Amino acid sequence: MDVNTDARPPGPYHVRWNASQYRWAAGWRLVATRAVALVYLLYVVGAIRQNAHGAAAVLGYAGLVAFAAGWLFFMHPFFAPPARFWTLYGILTALLVLDLPLAHAGGFVLAVFLTISIVARLGARSFPVVAVLALASLLVPPAIPAWDTSIGMAFGDVTPVAIPIVALAVFAIMRVLQNNSALAQAQAELASLAAENERFRIARDLHDLLGHSLTTITVKAGLAARLGEVDPARARQEIAEVETLARQTLGDVRAAVANYRDVTLAGELATGRQLLRAVGITADLPRAVDMVDPAHQELFGWVVREGLTNIVRHAHASSCAIRLSASGVEITDDGVGGAAPPGSGLSGLRERVAAAGGVVDAGPLEPRGWRLRVQLAGPAR
Repeated sequence: MDVNTDARPPGPYHVRWNASQYRWAAGWRLVATRAVALVYLLYVVGAIRQNAHGAAAVLGYAGLVAFAAGWLFFMHPFFAPPARFWTLYGILTALLVLDLPLAHAGGFVLAVFLTISIVARLGARSFPVVAVLALASLLVPPAIPAWDTSIGMAFGDVTPVAIPIVALAVFAIMRVLQNNSALAQAQAELASLAAENERFRIARDLHDLLGHSLTTITVKAGLAARLGEVDPARARQEIAEVETLARQTLGDVRAAVANYRDVTLAGELATGRQLLRAVGITADLPRAVDMVDPAHQELFGWVVREGLTNIVRHAHASSCAIRLSASGVEITDDGVGGAAPPGSGLSGLRERVAAAGGVVDAGPLEPRGWRLRVQLAGPAR
């Protein structure tokens, strides 16, 4: 049986090794891409060969190799700390000056590589340096008669144009990369916000589901306890309803988490009527919902659920009424009124209604009571 000695066990070390391998491969891809540009240094080699001999030529070639190695492996404009970048930039500039007497005008090809680095590092702020490099390549070769050779003058003609063109090209590429990075960051933030909104939605739905159902269970359990000795049959009925409601609530929670549960206005009215009867509140609730726009019935079901839950918890009311229209629902009671009840239920309801293009009006009535009204776009019928 063959054994793969290079295999690594799964786990955090395997992940860390893959990340390190990825960074290593990405770094070498960057080096390979930059290395392609070094082919233009062959023109500098030709210029040194024509204009220098013996020890001077060797010095010129050594300076060129040092320049190529420094620019390729150490001059990273994106990642290098400022002190390191400017030190290396100064060294490469010195190597350019060293090769100029040996390569003549051809040595200004090195200025193109300096232009790439400075533009990538500083962006538009590098243009004064680019202008200096371009002017130097334009004015210095004609000012030195000894440089009047065919190769030297050819580079003297081309390099002053190549430097600004390369600067503009690198600047455009950098802007594209920056915009792509900003777009990727914005997309990541949107994904994070979407996940956060989904968590809020689940928390809101669970609050609405459990708040209403647990309130009903608490009321019914308390009623059964009070009726235990007075009316055992009624107490057993209430306990049976508590068990049924608890099972239904468990199913509702599971369905809500799975995003499969549909709230219906008719179902919430039926459940609300049962809840109000259990706590002794006289209920004036509609028995038909056909006047409500079907597109609004699920939302109005949430309104009825939140409104009746708050009445049972906070209102100390003796009566409650619900009025429906095609695009509106109103819930009133004759309780204590006052400030809006604490909690996140009403806030979650406002979010639901706002998302549907409607408004929520909640506040006390005179001389007593509370009204919760939701109105959506569209005329009432």
